[in-house]
Amino acid sequence: MQPSSVYGQLAAALQESWRMKARPEQLPPKDWTGDGRATGWLALPGRGWGKTWVGANVVNEMANTVSRIALIGATASDVRDTMIEGESGVLRTAPNWFRPSYEPSKRKLEWPNGATALAFSAEESERLRGPQFSFLWGDEACAWENAQQTWDMAQFGLRIGSRPRWLITSTPRPTKFLRDLLAREGHDVVVSRGSTFANAKNLAPSFLEAIEARYGGTRLGRQEIEGEVLTDTPGALWQMDWLDRDRVSRAPELRRIVVAIDPAISTNEGSDETGIIVVGIGGDRHGYVLEDLSGRYQPHEWATIAVAAYSRHKADRIVGEKNQGGDMVQSTIRMVDPNVSFKPVHASKGKFVRAEPVSALYEQRKVHHVGSFPQLEDQLCTFTSDFDRGRSGYSPDRLDALVWGLSELMVTSPPPMTFAPPIVFTRPRDPFAAPHLAGGPEYN
Repeated sequence: MQPSSVYGQLAAALQESWRMKARPEQLPPKDWTGDGRATGWLALPGRGWGKTWVGANVVNEMANTVSRIALIGATASDVRDTMIEGESGVLRTAPNWFRPSYEPSKRKLEWPNGATALAFSAEESERLRGPQFSFLWGDEACAWENAQQTWDMAQFGLRIGSRPRWLITSTPRPTKFLRDLLAREGHDVVVSRGSTFANAKNLAPSFLEAIEARYGGTRLGRQEIEGEVLTDTPGALWQMDWLDRDRVSRAPELRRIVVAIDPAISTNEGSDETGIIVVGIGGDRHGYVLEDLSGRYQPHEWATIAVAAYSRHKADRIVGEKNQGGDMVQSTIRMVDPNVSFKPVHASKGKFVRAEPVSALYEQRKVHHVGSFPQLEDQLCTFTSDFDRGRSGYSPDRLDALVWGLSELMVTSPPPMTFAPPIVFTRPRDPFAAPHLAGGPEYN
């Protein structure tokens, strides 16, 4: 029931106002609003800070003054399930009097005043060719596939109105794409930062206790909880610049494809992940990382996922680490499909020593990531010789699976060197032979 009096309606509108509920650091910076010179706003907090809620509310607010809006997420389902229909998405945060209609088949939102928003994903950056906008909201841009290409296409369309603006909400990662945007801070870009714990009153205490216990004081915690943009780890075997430098949008025709598994020992809630990485090698003898399917799974689940990837990619083989589960890996795979080609691999050396040859391939520009794999890449760029699972809060299972896969395709052991005694031919003593031959092998 709507309030009958003007004052009642005003009170209801104020109660719905997101600005009344937002923390100061969640509000649009002054230099980005009004006549400020900034056209870009980077909101780079930790997980659970409320960045999606902020982005959705800003979209609803902008729909009052601009006619065309773009929404860009990592995947089509991310845009739909998080940015639009999610608990903190555009539909849920819009005030009752200004709630947009949504046509999923057209990926389109329309507000009562006629303003529209179109949904795009970084998986289909070419769809951004043609449409034009006054405002753009990009969510979790550090996880976008082909982030730079997607951003370039979006910028070409951000061209109507007197002052087109954009907002990116993302947990930060030290990608070249993000570093380039951060370099503009103080010019045409403003940056908001914040910790997960700033939003403690809206988060479950058990969640906060768990992440503090597991990730507090770790490098991963600094990024995912505190929203810190990390620099390269001294002594790490990989550098983010290498990954960005040789990243590609698609792989060439591949000669061999392998699905690599690094299984977790246990399957409880706090167990390690099972690393599942799909890699291939092309006619150019370069390696291509195709998929990261890692996660916390029961044995039957990871076996099903690995076999599905084997079929989908028409892979030549599944390789799995034998040390972790003995013959368990092979038997679990065989239960799902007894006909797959499987090779057990045995770790006779430590993780760092096994990883060094694969790291060298990256340094030599012989390995390319097809798209972006944020969690895998974070593990690569923080892996050092003194890596400690307890101190880091995780086991590098994705890295392990990657190393097994690329080693199978690209790292070969030198052939064994054997030495045989020389073969000596002798012949009878010949008095008429030249002096140096007359004595045969006994010649002095």
